[in-house]
Amino acid sequence: MQPELSIILPVFNEEACLRETYKRVTGVLKRLDIGYELIFVNDGSTDRSLDIISELSAGDKRVRYYSFSRNFGHEAATSCGFEHSRGQAAILLDADLQDPPELIPEMVERWKEGFEVVAGRRQSRDGETLLKRLTSFLFYRAMNLFSEVQLPHDVGDFRLVDRKVIDQFNQMSEKNRFVRGLFPWIGFRHYYLDYQREPRVGGQSKYNYLKLIMLSLDALSSFSLAPLRIAILMGFTVTFFSMIAVAVILFQKLAFGIQIPGYAFLASGVFFFGGVQVFFLGVVGEYVGKIYKEVQGRPLYIVAAQPEEKN
Repeated sequence: MQPELSIILPVFNEEACLRETYKRVTGVLKRLDIGYELIFVNDGSTDRSLDIISELSAGDKRVRYYSFSRNFGHEAATSCGFEHSRGQAAILLDADLQDPPELIPEMVERWKEGFEVVAGRRQSRDGETLLKRLTSFLFYRAMNLFSEVQLPHDVGDFRLVDRKVIDQFNQMSEKNRFVRGLFPWIGFRHYYLDYQREPRVGGQSKYNYLKLIMLSLDALSSFSLAPLRIAILMGFTVTFFSMIAVAVILFQKLAFGIQIPGYAFLASGVFFFGGVQVFFLGVVGEYVGKIYKEVQGRPLYIVAAQPEEKN
């Protein structure tokens, strides 16, 4: 029988959390009295995560898993989970338990009221550094300033998604994905549940600041042409003022015969504008690189292992 609810759990080196995650999630779902399945997506873990997931699957027919041939990233693992979910709704939940499974009953209740997407909105972020909280705060505000799609502030991946939204999500073939931005782009009725984010149960965060910066660049370039338009505007502005400066210098030279000193100023200007050009060539290159990846047509992920289907 098809489950009513799918729980998608991306996993990357989470051996310290998995058993507790399984215990808390199944405990909540049993009290909810709803048909469900758990889908673990092992994103190329190098610890014992796959062994633990295999044990859980062997002992519970409602547990399924897909194990990647290498680490393809959280966005790919999330996409795999949605693609293979069978429920009328699916909940995306990180295995580290920072997002509490105890919110699932309220999510399901809001879903049954008619909301197609029910997302958790973080009111606090326990266990995270001040710098990470600050960068997260700035990221959402910057995205909404430049992006064509408005992201709700402080909403992460923790959300329930209705089947009609999942079907639309699965039709998207792009390789550079920012999942939490795709759902606002798809639309439908959203509801936001406020909650306190908890510290990790075990292990360490897999996102360092470099990865967060790269994810932010992916997010911005996937949903906005603003960087290219800013480059055009700045290029036009620099050209305009440069032409004025040249006209003033020529007038002084021809009308008054003034010798124009300033080799240091000239050299500084050359280096400055050279740096601006290189920077915006990098912006253009970011978009060209995304086009190249899409044209290659490689799969988003490769599944190396999965259990046999259970009756």
